[in-house]
Amino acid sequence: MTKINTILFDCDNTLVLSEELAFEGCADLINEISRSKNVKLEQPFTGESLIIEFVGQNFRGMMVSLQQRYGFTMTPEELEDYVRREEDVVIAKLKEKLVSCPGVDEVLERLAKKREYHLAVVSSSALRRVKASIEKVGQDKYFGEDVFSAATSLEKPTSKPDPAIYLHAMKTLGKTAEECVAVEDSKSGTLSGTRAGIKVIGYVGPYSDAEKPKMEKILSGAGAVVIMRDWSEFEGIMEKIQKGEL
Repeated sequence: MTKINTILFDCDNTLVLSEELAFEGCADLINEISRSKNVKLEQPFTGESLIIEFVGQNFRGMMVSLQQRYGFTMTPEELEDYVRREEDVVIAKLKEKLVSCPGVDEVLERLAKKREYHLAVVSSSALRRVKASIEKVGQDKYFGEDVFSAATSLEKPTSKPDPAIYLHAMKTLGKTAEECVAVEDSKSGTLSGTRAGIKVIGYVGPYSDAEKPKMEKILSGAGAVVIMRDWSEFEGIMEKIQKGEL
């Protein structure tokens, strides 16, 4: 049995509590786009409503979905302009208010000291935003340059659940799927890792107590081999995975 030697972390709401801040930041922008394209919304988008529909997707992926749903089009130049604007808005919010997910910093510190695993970040979000996030909370020292973005790192930008970013990360790191474990908090992220052949730990810590049971089912259904409710469970879960129990 191949030994796991690499852990691939999603960023938003896995390492840092960023989803709510980020979706707040882009809701106004999406409402502006809807008005400019004469899209009739039942009600304006809010950060909360965007999270429900699009958690795990990047802004580019959201715009593709919204164009399909509402039947409007954007030129490539328009899309790129809005992508840049969204990055600026969200990064400003993150630099102001971002904090780590509870317990993850202690886990990262222990992992770094033991040096048993190679650590990397694999996100749908733009690379500039991901780096700003982990730098804000002091996690960048654990990952160095091993930070990968589906929106930025690929020749053709994409978003999870496309497995392309995981495949790219593994190729760049010189790792196989059998050597890796991923940690994901969303359906799209879990599908992305699973489709790349990686064992995925489904993390539900940031969700409300009312939402946790539903998300546990969703992440399990998307292929997560185990559900993690708190980062204090992580090392025990990794021990079971290494033994082949999960």
